[in-house]
Amino acid sequence: MCRYAGRLWATRERPFSRAVQDAGAHRTVDAGDLVGLCQVIAAQEGIAEQACRILRRAR
Repeated sequence: MCRYAGRLWATRERPFSRAVQDAGAHRTVDAGDLVGLCQVIAAQEGIAEQACRILRRAR
């Protein structure tokens, strides 16, 4: 986590797969406070989880 220009930033250590990124998940996110940052991180992980479920069904 990093604070820059009044914002908190977080970058996921392990990148998402290309398919998950194409589904809209972002590795680096920002927010104005810690609660907001946690919410944005959770949203990105949710996007990734949903994309993985869809990809598994398509196989």
